[in-house]
Amino acid sequence: MPPTPHRRRTGPRTALAALLGALLPLLAALTLAAPPAEARARAVPPATLTEVTGFGPNPSDLRMYVYVPRSIGPHPAVVVAVHWCGGSGSAMYSGTEWPALADRHGFVLVYPSVTRASKCFDVSSPQALRRDGGSDPVGIRSMVDWATSAYAADTDRIFVTGISSGAMMTNVLLGDYPDVFAAGAAFSGVPFGCFATTDGSEWNSACSGGTLTRTPQQWGDLVRAAYPGYTGPRPRMQLWHGTEDDTLRYPNFGEEIEQWTNVLGVSQTPAATDTPAAGWTRTRYGGTGDRAPVEAISLQGVGHNLYSWGMASRALTFFGLDGDGGTDPRPPAGPCEVTAAVSTWSTGLTASLTVTNTGTAPVNGWKLDFTLPAGQTITNGWNAGYSPRTGAVTAADAAYNATIAPGASVTLGYQATHTGNSAAPTAFRLNGSACTVR
Repeated sequence: MPPTPHRRRTGPRTALAALLGALLPLLAALTLAAPPAEARARAVPPATLTEVTGFGPNPSDLRMYVYVPRSIGPHPAVVVAVHWCGGSGSAMYSGTEWPALADRHGFVLVYPSVTRASKCFDVSSPQALRRDGGSDPVGIRSMVDWATSAYAADTDRIFVTGISSGAMMTNVLLGDYPDVFAAGAAFSGVPFGCFATTDGSEWNSACSGGTLTRTPQQWGDLVRAAYPGYTGPRPRMQLWHGTEDDTLRYPNFGEEIEQWTNVLGVSQTPAATDTPAAGWTRTRYGGTGDRAPVEAISLQGVGHNLYSWGMASRALTFFGLDGDGGTDPRPPAGPCEVTAAVSTWSTGLTASLTVTNTGTAPVNGWKLDFTLPAGQTITNGWNAGYSPRTGAVTAADAAYNATIAPGASVTLGYQATHTGNSAAPTAFRLNGSACTVR
């Protein structure tokens, strides 16, 4: 996960470098030169995070990493995952659940990584805010083109998601390249063009402070000006923001909604409003289903570092990559056993689940399905991603515990609130097969 939130910006340079705080440990990465076009179709997808060099025009010297599951279809989707300010491609890889989701659903992950001193993406220069103008968006577009060619990817299923600086870049990429991306998911970002500067600065205090406001038409015009004359379909947008964000203030969330509803030509009045989790308010614009043109999730009382395990699964649903119309590439699990232990107090509990592979073959990639007793809501989890947080829950493997050898076990757990019933779940299924409960 992204690092611990900081308190308050003490200066533009400090805030810029600390949008999401300390770096996660960098992973060792192999270096892979871009293969010739005729060899790419024969390339064996890497099973680890791999650096790619020579991927195409790259005016700002970004680095490119890819993660490709061992099992992908003939024309996989591509998800570009963009790191936070002060982060890196490898930190985005190790700190989020996207690799586990890629293993489960068979899509390719592309991780851009900034090399400039601030480790922040350029979302402010005039070059970045127009199609093929230069800077980071051009390099990221080259990465997409390389991955599309190397893995014969489906050009109708190219998506982008990002956190903080990466969320701002998500907005920029959807504006610059509406013909490339099908949808985006931005976690703690600002509208396209909000961070624009003309003096070379990477920081815009009016935007970060939430005092830069425009009409929906004005916001929409900024996006349309990035690619003048474009009349094709526009990508859908999912937006996330915490009400207590003190780095990119909460008013930016409303400005993003105004911008993308205008760009997509839908009403600014929600077509549907619900509460998918405690403290969350989700509004959908232009449609009521999982793939509405614009979906916005407001998190009450949450700060800038809002990202938590399970949110990527909801972005995946918005993208349409959660298995609909396809098959789960994981093999069925063999026999399994689950031991559940619960520690409770007046309104809460912690549960520890130990899953043992009692079969003779390894389980490579897993999900554990169970149903929470009525009144229980998961508030935090470890060693797995949990979605949804109430009712019928799926716990999905983390990248580091995806394989369970014969006779081996993996332990996961969660914290939950309850309204009186603090019992453990009584039935479990591992990759669709029922488990013995001890």
